[in-house]
Amino acid sequence: MELVLVSGFLLIALAAATAERRASHLSKRVALLSRVDAKLDLLLQHAGLTYDPYRDLPPEVADAVRQGRKIQAIKHYRNATGVSLKEAKEFIEQVQSRAGV
Repeated sequence: MELVLVSGFLLIALAAATAERRASHLSKRVALLSRVDAKLDLLLQHAGLTYDPYRDLPPEVADAVRQGRKIQAIKHYRNATGVSLKEAKEFIEQVQSRAGV
C-alpha cells in the first residue's frame, strides 16, 4: 500500500515539474514575441508605414472579423468573392491570425 502511495506521489510530482517547465518555456516565448512585436512596430513607425490587417477586405467582412463573428465573416467573404467554403474559412482564419483575433 505504501509503495502505491509513494508511486502516486512521485507521479504527481513529476507531472507538476513538467507543467512548470512548460509554463516557464511558454512565458519565455511570449516575452520574446513581445520584443519582436515592439521592434516591428518601431520599424513600421520609422518607415512611416501603418499595418492594417483589414485593408483589402470588404467592410462587412472586416466588421465581422473585428466583432469575432467568424461564420458571418466567412459568409460575407464568400458572397463578395465567390470562393469555396474551405477557401473562405482558410482566408478568414489567416485574417484573424494577422489581426491577433
